[in-house]
Formats: sequence, structure tokens, C-alpha cells
Amino acid sequence: MQKCPRCGTEVDALQTLDPQVREQLVQRANEDVPAAICINCYRALTAGDVPALHNSAPPRQPGSALIAAEKAKEQKKLMLWKSRVNLIKRARALMSERAFSEAAVAYEKYLKVMEVVFDARPGELNPEQFKDSARTQELTVVASVYWDLLRIYDTNGKYGDRQELAARKLSQFLKFTPLYADVMKRAEAFAKTAKNPSAVKMFIKAASETKGRCFIATAAFADAEAPEVRALRAWRDEVLAKSALGLGFIALYESFSPPLARWLDRHPDVKPHVQRILRAFLHKIRRHGVF
Repeated sequence: MQKCPRCGTEVDALQTLDPQVREQLVQRANEDVPAAICINCYRALTAGDVPALHNSAPPRQPGSALIAAEKAKEQKKLMLWKSRVNLIKRARALMSERAFSEAAVAYEKYLKVMEVVFDARPGELNPEQFKDSARTQELTVVASVYWDLLRIYDTNGKYGDRQELAARKLSQFLKFTPLYADVMKRAEAFAKTAKNPSAVKMFIKAASETKGRCFIATAAFADAEAPEVRALRAWRDEVLAKSALGLGFIALYESFSPPLARWLDRHPDVKPHVQRILRAFLHKIRRHGVF
């Protein structure tokens, strides 16, 4: 998501203005129009004919070309999003047939689809891009893809760089899924037989150190460093994270909490009630010596 510098609205992408069009808009609106703005600002500024690039160019409908381009872009994203299902099905079928090279190609295509859908640069897909989306559940699929790629790339030493990238990305995504406890256990065993155990151990260390966010508590108190949020994080890291059951709970919480946090942000009147529940919970576990 990007914030429009003119109106402050968060959108998937900003529209870059041609310098000549921008200059005409500045004159028309009598304001300093940013070089890139959201589609709504563009429509507002081009009410009437869109400024022509050349004096001889015929007038066009308000923002017609840009609106058409935006619609085409969103349509492409939708088509790609739908295509991801077949890519995953194909990759997993190839995995079961031990056709690892072909499976890796399908998985890599899937990740490229995710990068386009979420406007991410190559290799820069991250869990935060999914937090403000209705597609949060896709985090589990992404994590499973990186886990398979980590093992596939281990079959050939020339893929060491790709394996390390898969290890880093897996450590970022895994803690936001219910797969955390199972994959960590399997990774410990895999590290003993892997051709490149250093990459696997790097993943295990990074996944163990990377702390997930307390989405609901942060949303409720509107501050990631509020005393209650810090206390809940400490309870998670010092108590829950020390047992397999606790790790499973953490993974489950971090998979369903982002949409609940978004719901809280849309209903601020509910936040005081959630704050009271969380404070009561903290009081209870402290009184019973759990933390």
C-alpha cells in the first residue's frame, strides 16, 4: 500500500503524471500537484477535459486513459490471483512425483504472482503486505512454498544462494502461520541430513529469533510499546515459546489475529472493551504465578 501525498489515502498504487500534464494541472488547480497521486485525486483534478500533451491533441474524457490503465492493471492482478491455485496444485503434484526441478519452477511462478499482486519488488515479498489484505490466509501457503523450496534447492549446490533466500523468507512468514511448530521440528531433523546444513540452521535461528507482532493487543492499545503490549509479548516469548504446545498457540494466534486487528481499527469504540479483557487476563496469569 502507498499513501497519496495529496489526500493521504492509502492505495495499491500511485499514478505517475507526465511532466507536461502535471504542469497544466498545477496551473488549473492553482496548487502544487505531486508528481504521483492516487486515481481519485487525478479524477478530481481533471474534472472536465484532461490536459492535452500537445495543443493539437483533441480533448479526452476525464482521466479516461489513466482510468482504463488502472482498470487493466487491476484486472491483470485478479487474473494472476486466480491463476495461483493451479500453480500450487501443479507444484505439489510434481513434489509427490519427486519432479523437484519442475516443482521449483511452478513455485517460483507462484511467488512472482504474489509479488505482482502485492506490488512487491522481486524477492521483497513480506508478511506485512498481507496484514492489511483480505488475503491473510495466503500467508500459510507462502510459508509452505518457501519450506518446499528450501528443501528442493538443497539437492544441488549451485542453488545455494536461492536456498539461503528461501530460508530467510521462510523465517519471516512461518511465525504467522499454524505450520510453525511442525516445520520447526522437521527443520531440526532436516538439518542433520541436508547437503547444505548451514542454510537450514540459519533458518532455524532466524525463525526462533524473529518475534511475531501482537496484532490484537497493538490494535487495542494503539501503541506497540504500551505496557500491556510489552507484557503480553514477554509472556509469549518467556512462557509460551518454551513449549511445543505454546508455539502452536503462538502460530495459531498470529494466523487469525491480523483480520481481527483490522476489524478493531474499523470499530474503535470496541477497543476499550478489549483493553479491559486483556488487562484482566494479564492480572489473572500474574496472580496465578504463570508469569
